[in-house]
Amino acid sequence: MSQTSSTLERLHNILTSLGLTEADAVLETHLERAAREECAYADFLVDLLTCEVTTRQERHLRNRLRQARLPFVKTLEQFDFAFQPTIEERQIRELRTLRFVHDASNVVFLGPPGVGKTHLAVGLVVAAIREGFSAAFITVHDLVSDLGKAAREGKLNQRLRAYVTPKVLAIDEMGSLPLDEVGAPLFFQRVSARYERGSILLTSNKSYSDWGAVFGEPVIAPAVLDRLLHHSATVNIRGKSYRLKERRKAGLLSPLEKRDPVVS
Repeated sequence: MSQTSSTLERLHNILTSLGLTEADAVLETHLERAAREECAYADFLVDLLTCEVTTRQERHLRNRLRQARLPFVKTLEQFDFAFQPTIEERQIRELRTLRFVHDASNVVFLGPPGVGKTHLAVGLVVAAIREGFSAAFITVHDLVSDLGKAAREGKLNQRLRAYVTPKVLAIDEMGSLPLDEVGAPLFFQRVSARYERGSILLTSNKSYSDWGAVFGEPVIAPAVLDRLLHHSATVNIRGKSYRLKERRKAGLLSPLEKRDPVVS
C-alpha cells in the first residue's frame, strides 16, 4: 500500500470515527479539487466541513418538519397574494419576523374554506422551525380526540404537557365541527395552559361571533376568546378558494361551486 493510499485510508477512518459521514463521503472529491486548484489547507478544511454542517442542518430541519406533523410543507414565499388581495401582505411580512413567537402571542386566520388559511399557518410554522423554534401542527378534531382518549385512560395531565412544550402550536379547522361537552372544556384547557407561555396559530371558518355555537354553550367561548385574543393578531381573508382555482380554469365547476364562498 502506497503512503498516499495509507493516508487516505486513515483520513476516512478518522472522519468515520468522528461521525462526520458527509465529510467522509465527499473527502476524495474535495482532495482532488484542492490539488487541482492548489487550495490552501485552511480553505480545504473549510469547504470539507461546510459540507458536513450543511448536510446536518438540512437533515435536522427535515426531522423537525416531520415531527411537527404538517399536512404539507409550503412557505410564505409560495403564497399567491395576488389571488387573495384582501390579505394585507405587509401584515404577513410582519408575522414572518416571528416577533409573535418571542412575545408568546397568537395569530388567528379567519375565512371561508380554501382561501389559504392553512397555507399561511403552515408557512409560519416552517419559518419558526427554520429559526430553531419547536412547533407542532394538529387539527381541532385530532386535538380533542387525543386529549379525550388520554382523559379516559387517566393520562390527561401527561398528554396536556405535549401541547404546552412547543413554542408554536398550530391548530387547524376550528369550527369545521362543533365541539361536544367533553371536547369544549379540553380545548379551553389547552388554550389556558399556553396562555402567555407559547404561541397558538389557529385557523377557522367561523367568525368570532359564531364561536358560541362551536363550543355548544355560551360560557366557554368567551373564556377561550379572552385568552386567545388578549395578545394576538387576526388575519381576515375574504377571497375565493384556491382549491377551486384550477377547476375554474378548466371549466369543471358545478353550479354550486361557482357560487361565491360565504363566511358563516
